[in-house]
Amino acid sequence: MTHPPAQASFRDRLARRPIVVAPGVYDALTASIAADAGFEALYLSGAGIAYTRLGRPDIGLVSMSEVAEVLTLIRERVALPVVVDADTGYGNALNVQRTVRVFERAGASALQIEDQTFPKRCGHLSDKSLVPVGEMVGKIRAAVDARENRETLVIARTDAVAVEGFDAALERAGRYAEAGADVLFVEAPKTRAELGRITGALGGRLPLMANMVEGGLTPVLPAAELDALGFGLVIFPGGIVRAIARAAQDFYAVLRRDGTTDAMRDRMFDFQGINALLGTDAMLERGKGYEDGGS
Repeated sequence: MTHPPAQASFRDRLARRPIVVAPGVYDALTASIAADAGFEALYLSGAGIAYTRLGRPDIGLVSMSEVAEVLTLIRERVALPVVVDADTGYGNALNVQRTVRVFERAGASALQIEDQTFPKRCGHLSDKSLVPVGEMVGKIRAAVDARENRETLVIARTDAVAVEGFDAALERAGRYAEAGADVLFVEAPKTRAELGRITGALGGRLPLMANMVEGGLTPVLPAAELDALGFGLVIFPGGIVRAIARAAQDFYAVLRRDGTTDAMRDRMFDFQGINALLGTDAMLERGKGYEDGGS
């Protein structure tokens, strides 16, 4: 299927209602399926890459180059805006600048940078630690200075709720806004009331991002409710991996038990179905146009 062209300005879209829902993706296949489903933007999840490429948890094991490689392959397949999880920027302010340049060239529409120490942890795991606020302010400024296109957004994430407390998290977010961030993301509030406090304190400044993690620390609210609270962007970063991992577990259990996949056939694409999804016939037909020097 042919996907729609990228929006002229993701920045402008975030300034309008309704809220943008960006599902998590981890490769070109999931990005393509999400685009076909009609979403306006995608979220390239660092956790999703760790889960699927490494078979490991989200504890800072994924490198900048690995994320850039995945992003490049996604960008070859889809034209939607892609928000990229850039972890801590993979080091200090100079590392952040290199990350911005590499991800921007690879096709990132926005980069999310967090204030954890390196290596980081998933925002919904315990025992996180933070860099000093001044260091993170410098990293945000470095990111803004490094981008070549103003339409490449810098999303500043703070994990301070779990480390320094809720008020400190709001204060940090305010400092990051002053440093030039385009979107603010206060990670892991624990209640709907805290989600409301975030928008009440910061909503008049910049677009705000929410993170919905099934089984995580933050209550999972529908997009419409988050929109009513004042959020402009919501991500569901790892849900697709949890769904596929559960399906894969069932698939392998059935195959091991039965010695055949027959009991799973109603939950699978067959060979023709997957090729229809991928557009195989159209690609082969397009290739024929180049045979023997055709035009």
